[in-house]
Amino acid sequence: MGIQPWVIVEAPDGRGLREVVVNGEVVGTAWSSGELRAVLARLGYPGTLDLEDPAAVLWRGGGSGTWPDRPWRRRATAALMIAGMLASAALHMVIGWPDALRALTFSQRVVGAIFVLAGLVQCVAVIAAFDHCGRRQFRMSGALVLLGSFITLPTTATLIFMWLEEREYTPYLLAFGPLFLWSLWALLHCVREKSWKGLPQPKKFAAGVAFTAVLTAVSLAYSTMYQPTAAPIRFVLKADFGTPQTDTDPRQVAVPLTLYVKNDGGIPVYVINDDYTVWGETFAPSATGEGLRHWKEDTESLSAVEAERYARTARKEVLRSGHFYGPGAWLDAGEEFAAEKVVRLPKDADFGELEATLRVHFMRKDRGRLDEDFARPRFSWDKDLEQYYCPPAECGENAVYHGRVRHNNNLVNVTRRPRYVTAFWGPRTGLDVFISSFDFRKRSLYVHREGVDTAEAQREKERFGAAVVSANAKILTAGFLRPPGSRPPEDRPPRDAPSEDRPPGDEEGR
Repeated sequence: MGIQPWVIVEAPDGRGLREVVVNGEVVGTAWSSGELRAVLARLGYPGTLDLEDPAAVLWRGGGSGTWPDRPWRRRATAALMIAGMLASAALHMVIGWPDALRALTFSQRVVGAIFVLAGLVQCVAVIAAFDHCGRRQFRMSGALVLLGSFITLPTTATLIFMWLEEREYTPYLLAFGPLFLWSLWALLHCVREKSWKGLPQPKKFAAGVAFTAVLTAVSLAYSTMYQPTAAPIRFVLKADFGTPQTDTDPRQVAVPLTLYVKNDGGIPVYVINDDYTVWGETFAPSATGEGLRHWKEDTESLSAVEAERYARTARKEVLRSGHFYGPGAWLDAGEEFAAEKVVRLPKDADFGELEATLRVHFMRKDRGRLDEDFARPRFSWDKDLEQYYCPPAECGENAVYHGRVRHNNNLVNVTRRPRYVTAFWGPRTGLDVFISSFDFRKRSLYVHREGVDTAEAQREKERFGAAVVSANAKILTAGFLRPPGSRPPEDRPPRDAPSEDRPPGDEEGR
């Protein structure tokens, strides 16, 4: 066999890895003498080569017995680095994917896409971590691991900051809490090993990372704070009575009612509850002008905070009531909807006027998404629905709407307990809406406000941009109703016809 080139084994680095140099070229690395022999065997050196022979091998920074590698420590560090990077990549994908696909506004989708991109970068960093924690054959592997560790720190810090606002338990807390500590450890590890050394232009790399971080922060602030505040909600809501007409039954009159709504703003909205109600009111005259003295009693009995001097509301009855557009539906920007209703009542009804009220409870669609299941009504008198059942004597009879609502910024969803929208409607009980963490599907208790944290409900109402708009209309009945007991005109005898109690030809009786 010919003379083999001289082998140089360099001094061990901070991890105990030693480079093997032949003819001035690095041909491999070794953690131990066994790995050194494997490298030399690939180059054609005999397995019987005497490593102690100075004519064959030159040792620098320690002889053949200097192998400071700690395999268990190195492998534990690699496992922790890879596990943390995988968990962080999964967290970024879980947060960003729903917003990237379904967010309503462009800025929210940009934020979601940035989180997805960050997750993909960390997936690449996982692959780089295998090399960086190993023999480091690729120059960029250390920089990619540094980037992946850096991405995790601001994300988890933001999640912890948002979690502290409510301090509610969420399963995601078990992920982003430990990941925050992991990112601190990983960054410290990368800085200590100067992982950026393999980069050809480290300053440009740092500038690109900083620009991406600033872009993410600006997009997040714009989508969560500025845009929802800068885009107001405007509604056009109308309720108008038409011309009363005689019904098919001559003893009844039909009063047309037109209901109209238009989303005149720039933001789509969900209708989470709505209601139209037509009331019939009777009045007791107060010729002496004492009506103002009884306003407290009238307010308590009729739930109407108003007073009139020369008349008092004696009775107020519901004539017709129902949904107008339907809970769970939505109105896009500029969309309008109208419905025609007919109110029928006897001609001899003693109502002095009719009043129609139209109310719409809405929620901004740029702040939250309602589950489709919300639109399905459950009825409180149905004993088969144990979670929603309540004896009518205690709760009345209501249609109940209940479903999950998710914030359009998924960062909020992962830092808080699930939130639910609950709506009630009944022709006698009226309508009610609240947003809270109360879930009927887990608690078999029918309530309106009992068991619901009112402070939480108020916060969620503001957070999701929930509000109510209303309109009303009135019409006097003097033109189409007659006093009770009066004889219908069509039943009166003609002017020239003989009266039943007067014989024909008796002209003096006229």
